Amino acid sequence: MERIHFSRLMSLSWEVQKKRGCSRSKSLLAAWAIFQNEDITVFHLVRKHSHEHYKNKTEIKNLTLFNY
Repeated sequence: MERIHFSRLMSLSWEVQKKRGCSRSKSLLAAWAIFQNEDITVFHLVRKHSHEHYKNKTEIKNLTLFNY
């Protein structure tokens, strides 16, 4: 795994651990799942929280969780 990906994974797991109050291993597993399924995760979050009459609606094809 590249160093950039590893640091993003670790920072994401730290955020999960801090916000959820779970163990380090569970937060790392959750961060890994988010990292591996980022395209699906972002798609479902946008669909869930977008309204039909939203002025600045984002195109689904332009969504990413991480900017590479």
